[in-house]
Amino acid sequence: MIPVFDIRKQHGQIRQELVKAMEKVLDSGWYILGKEVETFEEEFSAFVGTSHAVGVASGTDALYLALKALDIGPGDEVITVSHTAVATVAAIVQTGATPVLVDICEESYTMDPSQLPAAISPRTKAIIPVHLYGQAADMDNILAIAENRGISVIEDCAQAHGALYKGKKVGSLGLMGAFSFYPTKNLGAMGDGGIIVTFDENIARKIRLLRQYGWQERYISSFSGTNSRLDEIQAAILRIKLKYLDTWNKKRHALAELYGHHLSHVRKPAELADRVHVYHLYVVATPQRKDLMDYLKNRGIVTAIHYPVPVHLQEAYSKLIRCGKLPVTEKICSQIISLPMYPELTAGEIREISNSINEFFGGKDGHKFQ
Repeated sequence: MIPVFDIRKQHGQIRQELVKAMEKVLDSGWYILGKEVETFEEEFSAFVGTSHAVGVASGTDALYLALKALDIGPGDEVITVSHTAVATVAAIVQTGATPVLVDICEESYTMDPSQLPAAISPRTKAIIPVHLYGQAADMDNILAIAENRGISVIEDCAQAHGALYKGKKVGSLGLMGAFSFYPTKNLGAMGDGGIIVTFDENIARKIRLLRQYGWQERYISSFSGTNSRLDEIQAAILRIKLKYLDTWNKKRHALAELYGHHLSHVRKPAELADRVHVYHLYVVATPQRKDLMDYLKNRGIVTAIHYPVPVHLQEAYSKLIRCGKLPVTEKICSQIISLPMYPELTAGEIREISNSINEFFGGKDGHKFQ
């Protein structure tokens, strides 16, 4: 069987380093907001190219606390996309603000900047572009529109650790960048974790207070905060893995090129010229999705859909959001398939997957993606 993800292979390669790092934390007797978190924050901010990084409990919390650092709440609006993990919208709802959802570009599956002017209102306080599947959104146009209106931009980088936009790492382009360290991410912990990066010292200071009850001194709250702390063991694990992230991303890119070479009859992901895609997911599209997924399953090839139902069509959120028609989002969500993608995949496995897909469509003369 070829799974969509297989973290065990990655952990097997660096097992002794991970065990040693965890034992170090165990022996230290300090498990919350200690030296491992502090050092990881420094190392990750250096990796992204920002001045500050603040570790938190999850990627969802990273978005939520970034919004709270801007005092966004009831009566405010935050623009993002409907084609995203539900966490993006859940974080906005958690603040009490209203999510305003816009359509995506069919080429990149990321936010369509041309949709922003009509979505902006006097209540708009932030825009959250999502760097989906490992490729950056069109940040120049998004930032230009936001700056012209005095609106903050928070990058959702949960799937794009190390991705580049015009030579700059995602997370370093907007006011803040929010990352997830869910285990299957390009940089994943062994549990939940997240981080917020920024150049703004005052924002970083405020987030440090927000993540721990608003304490400026222990047990004394300056304002209302929450409990969202990256723990020492996760930070120690992430420090080990960060050393390998560039290598793992290069392997993902090489695997994506193999897919691109071998695959036919499906729409393959487009890597735009001014960006470096890190292929958190390798997503193809076809109108014959269900039949193809069943065919691959019968051959021991596991696939997934990221994401089958756009947020604006989900019962939990449909009455909490504002949006117009999103035809590209709805079309894409009906056709996309995530193929296996992780650095330890072999060239032989890529060929097996690709050949199975090509055979489903009857070889080179089979169905073409419309």
